[in-house]
Amino acid sequence: MDIFKVFTIEAAHRLPNVPAGHKCARLHGHSFRIEIHVSGEPGPETGWVMDFAELKAAFRPLYEQLDHHYLNEIEGLENPTSERLATWIWQRLRPALPELSEVVVHETCTSGCRYRGA
Repeated sequence: MDIFKVFTIEAAHRLPNVPAGHKCARLHGHSFRIEIHVSGEPGPETGWVMDFAELKAAFRPLYEQLDHHYLNEIEGLENPTSERLATWIWQRLRPALPELSEVVVHETCTSGCRYRGA
């Protein structure tokens, strides 16, 4: 079974490695929607895979690093594409959340990235 919690961060970034004249080379911001998914079997007593409060607590340190920040200034996000952001979140969250099964980053309402680990 898969459960998830959704977080929204407001952040600015620019993509330094796009072709000259590309609109994403300019500083801009997004209301990123981030889904954190975990997988497992519901416990016989609790009936849940995990308490959603545990998901929230595990993501909190990353939320504080990302929300209302310039992503390019964060170590490991110098080229903060949705793909790199999803991987960055996975790498930092997985040690504290071994049940992590997927990170989804919605950059806009119609565009995003789904990462299931390496």
